[in-house]
Amino acid sequence: MRLTHEQQAEIDSQRQAAAPTRRATVPALEDMLYGALPVLDHGFVRVIDYMGDDAAVVQAARVSYGRGTRRVSEDAGLIRYLMRHRHSTPFEMCEIKYHVKLPIFVARQWIRHRMANVNEYSARYSILDREFYLPAPEHLAAQSSSNRQGRGAVLEGEEAAAVLDMLRHDATLTYDHYAHMLNEGADGEPADPGRRGLARELARMNLTLNTYTQWYWKADLHNLLGFLSLRADSHAQFEIRAYADAMLDTVRAWVPQTFQAFLDYRMGAATLSAQMLAVVRRLLAGDPVDQPGSGLSKREWAELMDTLGRA
Repeated sequence: MRLTHEQQAEIDSQRQAAAPTRRATVPALEDMLYGALPVLDHGFVRVIDYMGDDAAVVQAARVSYGRGTRRVSEDAGLIRYLMRHRHSTPFEMCEIKYHVKLPIFVARQWIRHRMANVNEYSARYSILDREFYLPAPEHLAAQSSSNRQGRGAVLEGEEAAAVLDMLRHDATLTYDHYAHMLNEGADGEPADPGRRGLARELARMNLTLNTYTQWYWKADLHNLLGFLSLRADSHAQFEIRAYADAMLDTVRAWVPQTFQAFLDYRMGAATLSAQMLAVVRRLLAGDPVDQPGSGLSKREWAELMDTLGRA
Protein backbone atom coordinates (compact mmCIF):
# COMPACT_ATOMS: atom_id res chain seq x y z
CA MET A 1 0.00 0.00 0.00
CA ARG A 2 1.33 3.43 -0.94
CA LEU A 3 0.13 6.63 0.71
CA THR A 4 1.09 9.99 -0.70
CA HIS A 5 2.93 12.44 1.55
CA GLU A 6 -0.24 14.54 1.62
CA GLN A 7 -2.38 11.57 2.70
CA GLN A 8 0.06 10.55 5.42
CA ALA A 9 0.30 14.13 6.66
CA GLU A 10 -3.50 14.31 6.84
CA ILE A 11 -3.65 11.02 8.79
CA ASP A 12 -0.94 12.21 11.20
CA SER A 13 -2.78 15.48 11.74
CA GLN A 14 -6.08 13.72 12.41
CA ARG A 15 -4.50 11.25 14.81
CA GLN A 16 -2.79 14.00 16.80
CA ALA A 17 -5.95 16.06 17.22
CA ALA A 18 -8.09 15.43 20.29
CA ALA A 19 -11.29 16.90 21.67
CA PRO A 20 -13.19 16.39 24.95
CA THR A 21 -16.53 14.58 24.62
CA ARG A 22 -19.35 13.24 26.73
CA ARG A 23 -20.00 10.49 24.19
CA ALA A 24 -18.98 6.90 24.83
CA THR A 25 -15.53 6.18 23.41
CA VAL A 26 -13.59 2.95 23.01
CA PRO A 27 -9.84 3.31 23.69
CA ALA A 28 -8.87 0.34 21.52
CA LEU A 29 -10.72 1.79 18.52
CA GLU A 30 -9.51 5.31 19.28
CA ASP A 31 -5.97 3.96 18.86
CA MET A 32 -6.90 2.74 15.37
CA LEU A 33 -8.84 5.84 14.34
CA TYR A 34 -7.79 7.35 10.98
CA GLY A 35 -4.86 4.97 10.58
CA ALA A 36 -4.73 2.91 7.37
CA LEU A 37 -4.91 -0.89 7.66
CA PRO A 38 -3.21 -2.21 4.49
CA VAL A 39 -5.19 -4.57 2.26
CA LEU A 40 -3.99 -6.24 -0.98
CA ASP A 41 -1.18 -4.42 -2.81
CA HIS A 42 -2.38 -0.79 -2.77
CA GLY A 43 -5.63 -0.85 -0.79
CA PHE A 44 -6.52 0.06 2.77
CA VAL A 45 -9.32 0.34 5.33
CA ARG A 46 -9.51 3.31 7.69
CA VAL A 47 -11.97 3.93 10.53
CA ILE A 48 -13.04 7.57 10.23
CA ASP A 49 -15.77 7.80 12.87
CA TYR A 50 -18.01 5.66 15.07
CA MET A 51 -20.94 5.92 17.46
CA GLY A 52 -21.77 3.65 20.37
CA ASP A 53 -20.17 0.63 21.99
CA ASP A 54 -21.21 -2.66 23.62
CA ALA A 55 -22.99 -0.68 26.35
CA ALA A 56 -25.10 1.08 23.71
CA VAL A 57 -26.37 -2.31 22.50
CA VAL A 58 -27.32 -3.26 26.05
CA GLN A 59 -28.87 0.15 26.71
CA ALA A 60 -31.06 -0.12 23.62
CA ALA A 61 -32.17 -3.64 24.52
CA ARG A 62 -33.14 -2.62 28.06
CA VAL A 63 -34.27 0.88 27.06
CA SER A 64 -32.34 2.19 30.05
CA TYR A 65 -30.79 5.62 30.50
CA GLY A 66 -27.37 4.72 31.85
CA ARG A 67 -24.82 2.04 32.54
CA GLY A 68 -26.13 1.39 36.06
CA THR A 69 -24.46 -1.09 38.38
CA ARG A 70 -24.70 -4.20 36.23
CA ARG A 71 -21.71 -6.49 35.98
CA VAL A 72 -19.85 -6.89 32.71
CA SER A 73 -20.84 -10.55 32.62
CA GLU A 74 -24.53 -9.56 32.70
CA ASP A 75 -24.09 -7.27 29.70
CA ALA A 76 -22.15 -9.95 27.85
CA GLY A 77 -24.88 -12.47 28.59
CA LEU A 78 -27.56 -10.17 27.21
CA ILE A 79 -25.53 -9.46 24.06
CA ARG A 80 -25.06 -13.19 23.54
CA TYR A 81 -28.81 -13.71 23.97
CA LEU A 82 -29.58 -11.00 21.41
CA MET A 83 -27.11 -12.51 18.93
CA ARG A 84 -28.30 -16.06 19.55
CA HIS A 85 -31.93 -15.16 18.93
CA ARG A 86 -31.13 -12.88 15.97
CA HIS A 87 -32.41 -9.63 17.45
CA SER A 88 -31.34 -6.76 15.23
CA THR A 89 -32.54 -3.38 16.53
CA PRO A 90 -30.16 -3.09 19.53
CA PHE A 91 -27.16 -3.63 17.23
CA GLU A 92 -28.48 -0.97 14.85
CA MET A 93 -27.84 1.65 17.56
CA CYS A 94 -24.10 1.55 16.83
CA GLU A 95 -22.60 2.94 13.62
CA ILE A 96 -19.15 3.10 12.04
CA LYS A 97 -17.72 4.93 9.03
CA TYR A 98 -14.84 3.61 6.93
CA HIS A 99 -12.65 5.07 4.23
CA VAL A 100 -11.76 2.24 1.86
CA LYS A 101 -9.42 2.06 -1.12
CA LEU A 102 -10.22 -0.97 -3.27
CA PRO A 103 -10.16 -2.31 -6.84
CA ILE A 104 -13.24 -1.47 -8.90
CA PHE A 105 -14.23 -5.13 -9.33
CA VAL A 106 -14.23 -5.58 -5.54
CA ALA A 107 -16.30 -2.41 -5.15
CA ARG A 108 -18.90 -3.69 -7.62
CA GLN A 109 -19.18 -6.93 -5.63
CA TRP A 110 -19.29 -5.05 -2.32
CA ILE A 111 -22.02 -2.62 -3.41
CA ARG A 112 -24.42 -5.55 -3.80
CA HIS A 113 -24.88 -5.23 -0.03
CA ARG A 114 -27.54 -2.54 -0.08
CA MET A 115 -27.39 -1.68 3.60
CA ALA A 116 -24.97 1.24 3.98
CA ASN A 117 -24.41 4.88 3.08
CA VAL A 118 -21.77 5.13 0.35
CA ASN A 119 -20.00 7.98 -1.38
CA GLU A 120 -17.46 6.91 -3.99
CA TYR A 121 -14.62 8.83 -5.58
CA SER A 122 -16.03 10.27 -8.81
CA ALA A 123 -14.05 9.81 -12.00
CA ARG A 124 -16.44 12.34 -13.59
CA TYR A 125 -14.80 15.10 -11.56
CA SER A 126 -11.37 13.75 -10.67
CA ILE A 127 -8.66 11.64 -12.28
CA LEU A 128 -8.13 8.14 -10.93
CA ASP A 129 -4.66 7.21 -9.67
CA ARG A 130 -2.38 5.04 -11.77
CA GLU A 131 -2.72 2.05 -9.43
CA PHE A 132 -3.92 -1.45 -10.29
CA TYR A 133 -4.44 -4.61 -8.30
CA LEU A 134 -2.18 -7.46 -9.40
CA PRO A 135 -2.76 -10.75 -7.55
CA ALA A 136 0.10 -12.34 -5.68
CA PRO A 137 1.24 -15.58 -7.40
CA GLU A 138 -0.41 -17.76 -4.74
CA HIS A 139 -3.79 -16.22 -5.61
CA LEU A 140 -3.59 -16.85 -9.36
CA ALA A 141 -5.81 -19.88 -9.75
CA ALA A 142 -7.70 -21.64 -12.51
CA GLN A 143 -11.50 -21.84 -12.62
CA SER A 144 -12.87 -24.48 -10.26
CA SER A 145 -14.35 -27.49 -12.04
CA SER A 146 -16.95 -27.98 -9.29
CA ASN A 147 -17.87 -24.40 -8.34
CA ARG A 148 -18.79 -21.81 -10.94
CA GLN A 149 -17.98 -19.01 -8.50
CA GLY A 150 -14.74 -20.43 -7.15
CA ARG A 151 -11.09 -21.07 -7.88
CA GLY A 152 -9.30 -24.30 -8.45
CA ALA A 153 -5.62 -25.22 -8.58
CA VAL A 154 -3.03 -22.42 -8.45
CA LEU A 155 -1.33 -21.57 -11.73
CA GLU A 156 2.42 -22.04 -11.75
CA GLY A 157 5.52 -21.29 -13.79
CA GLU A 158 5.05 -19.91 -17.28
CA GLU A 159 1.26 -20.00 -17.03
CA ALA A 160 1.25 -17.72 -13.99
CA ALA A 161 3.91 -15.42 -15.42
CA ALA A 162 1.97 -15.04 -18.68
CA VAL A 163 -1.24 -14.13 -16.83
CA LEU A 164 0.51 -11.55 -14.64
CA ASP A 165 2.25 -10.02 -17.65
CA MET A 166 -1.10 -9.77 -19.45
CA LEU A 167 -2.85 -8.18 -16.47
CA ARG A 168 -0.04 -5.68 -15.99
CA HIS A 169 0.20 -4.89 -19.70
CA ASP A 170 -3.52 -4.38 -20.20
CA ALA A 171 -3.95 -2.21 -17.11
CA THR A 172 -0.94 -0.07 -18.02
CA LEU A 173 -2.00 0.28 -21.66
CA THR A 174 -5.58 1.26 -20.89
CA TYR A 175 -4.42 3.79 -18.28
CA ASP A 176 -1.99 5.27 -20.81
CA HIS A 177 -4.90 5.62 -23.24
CA TYR A 178 -7.06 7.09 -20.46
CA ALA A 179 -4.39 9.70 -19.69
CA HIS A 180 -3.93 10.42 -23.40
CA MET A 181 -7.66 10.94 -23.93
CA LEU A 182 -7.87 13.24 -20.90
CA ASN A 183 -4.88 15.29 -22.13
CA GLU A 184 -4.47 16.88 -18.69
CA GLY A 185 -1.17 17.88 -17.14
CA ALA A 186 -0.42 18.03 -13.43
CA ASP A 187 -1.41 21.71 -13.41
CA GLY A 188 -4.77 20.99 -15.01
CA GLU A 189 -3.72 22.52 -18.30
CA PRO A 190 -3.66 20.46 -21.55
CA ALA A 191 -0.62 18.21 -21.76
CA ASP A 192 -0.74 18.76 -25.52
CA PRO A 193 -2.01 22.29 -26.23
CA GLY A 194 -2.66 21.30 -29.83
CA ARG A 195 -5.68 19.06 -29.08
CA ARG A 196 -8.71 18.90 -26.86
CA GLY A 197 -9.07 16.25 -24.18
CA LEU A 198 -12.03 13.91 -23.88
CA ALA A 199 -14.49 14.50 -21.02
CA ARG A 200 -13.49 12.66 -17.84
CA GLU A 201 -16.86 10.93 -17.64
CA LEU A 202 -16.19 9.35 -21.04
CA ALA A 203 -12.46 8.65 -20.75
CA ARG A 204 -12.97 6.57 -17.59
CA MET A 205 -14.87 3.85 -19.49
CA ASN A 206 -11.58 2.56 -20.88
CA LEU A 207 -10.10 1.58 -17.51
CA THR A 208 -9.74 -2.02 -16.36
CA LEU A 209 -11.66 -3.32 -13.34
CA ASN A 210 -8.48 -3.80 -11.31
CA THR A 211 -8.00 -0.01 -11.20
CA TYR A 212 -8.30 1.31 -7.64
CA THR A 213 -11.17 3.49 -6.49
CA GLN A 214 -12.05 4.85 -3.04
CA TRP A 215 -15.17 5.44 -1.02
CA TYR A 216 -16.59 6.33 2.36
CA TRP A 217 -18.83 3.53 3.65
CA LYS A 218 -21.01 3.94 6.76
CA ALA A 219 -23.15 1.18 8.27
CA ASP A 220 -24.81 0.27 11.53
CA LEU A 221 -23.38 -2.64 13.50
CA HIS A 222 -26.20 -5.06 12.64
CA ASN A 223 -25.74 -4.62 8.90
CA LEU A 224 -21.96 -4.58 9.20
CA LEU A 225 -22.05 -7.99 10.89
CA GLY A 226 -24.34 -9.27 8.14
CA PHE A 227 -21.81 -8.12 5.56
CA LEU A 228 -18.92 -9.70 7.44
CA SER A 229 -20.72 -13.00 7.96
CA LEU A 230 -20.77 -13.40 4.17
CA ARG A 231 -17.55 -11.72 3.10
CA ALA A 232 -15.25 -12.97 5.88
CA ASP A 233 -16.44 -16.50 5.18
CA SER A 234 -13.94 -18.96 3.71
CA HIS A 235 -16.14 -19.32 0.61
CA ALA A 236 -15.99 -15.60 -0.23
CA GLN A 237 -13.69 -14.35 -2.98
CA PHE A 238 -10.21 -13.79 -1.58
CA GLU A 239 -9.96 -10.12 -2.51
CA ILE A 240 -13.14 -8.98 -0.75
CA ARG A 241 -12.39 -11.36 2.14
CA ALA A 242 -9.11 -9.52 2.69
CA TYR A 243 -11.08 -6.32 3.31
CA ALA A 244 -13.57 -8.13 5.55
CA ASP A 245 -10.71 -9.54 7.63
CA ALA A 246 -9.30 -6.04 8.18
CA MET A 247 -12.76 -4.81 9.20
CA LEU A 248 -13.11 -7.70 11.64
CA ASP A 249 -10.06 -6.34 13.45
CA THR A 250 -11.82 -2.99 13.87
CA VAL A 251 -15.00 -4.65 15.18
CA ARG A 252 -12.94 -6.66 17.68
CA ALA A 253 -11.47 -3.41 19.02
CA TRP A 254 -14.78 -1.51 18.94
CA VAL A 255 -17.32 -3.92 20.48
CA PRO A 256 -15.41 -6.89 21.93
CA GLN A 257 -18.43 -8.51 23.62
CA THR A 258 -20.53 -8.28 20.45
CA PHE A 259 -17.57 -9.49 18.41
CA GLN A 260 -17.19 -12.64 20.53
CA ALA A 261 -20.91 -13.38 20.33
CA PHE A 262 -20.72 -12.88 16.56
CA LEU A 263 -17.86 -15.38 16.29
CA ASP A 264 -19.69 -17.94 18.41
CA TYR A 265 -23.19 -17.67 16.96
CA ARG A 266 -22.57 -16.63 13.37
CA MET A 267 -19.04 -17.25 12.09
CA GLY A 268 -18.43 -20.42 14.10
CA ALA A 269 -21.98 -21.76 14.01
CA ALA A 270 -24.01 -23.75 11.51
CA THR A 271 -27.65 -23.51 10.46
CA LEU A 272 -29.55 -26.77 10.11
CA SER A 273 -32.81 -27.20 8.22
CA ALA A 274 -35.71 -29.05 9.84
CA GLN A 275 -34.81 -32.11 7.77
CA MET A 276 -31.15 -31.92 8.80
CA LEU A 277 -32.12 -31.60 12.46
CA ALA A 278 -34.34 -34.69 12.12
CA VAL A 279 -31.34 -36.62 10.76
CA VAL A 280 -29.18 -35.48 13.68
CA ARG A 281 -31.84 -36.66 16.14
CA ARG A 282 -31.99 -40.05 14.44
CA LEU A 283 -28.21 -40.35 14.58
CA LEU A 284 -28.20 -39.45 18.29
CA ALA A 285 -30.82 -42.13 18.88
CA GLY A 286 -28.50 -44.67 17.26
CA ASP A 287 -30.53 -45.16 14.08
CA PRO A 288 -28.56 -46.04 10.95
CA VAL A 289 -29.15 -43.23 8.45
CA ASP A 290 -27.85 -42.96 4.91
CA GLN A 291 -28.38 -40.32 2.26
CA PRO A 292 -31.13 -42.10 0.28
CA GLY A 293 -33.17 -42.61 3.43
CA SER A 294 -32.47 -39.22 4.97
CA GLY A 295 -34.82 -37.09 2.89
CA LEU A 296 -31.87 -34.84 2.01
CA SER A 297 -30.42 -34.17 -1.42
CA LYS A 298 -26.87 -35.36 -2.05
CA ARG A 299 -25.57 -31.84 -1.62
CA GLU A 300 -27.49 -31.26 1.63
CA TRP A 301 -26.28 -34.61 2.94
CA ALA A 302 -22.66 -33.76 2.11
CA GLU A 303 -22.99 -30.38 3.84
CA LEU A 304 -24.51 -31.94 6.95
CA MET A 305 -21.83 -34.64 7.17
CA ASP A 306 -19.15 -31.98 6.74
CA THR A 307 -20.71 -29.90 9.52
CA LEU A 308 -20.79 -32.94 11.82
CA GLY A 309 -17.22 -33.88 10.94
CA ARG A 310 -18.33 -37.14 9.37
CA ALA A 311 -17.50 -36.37 5.75
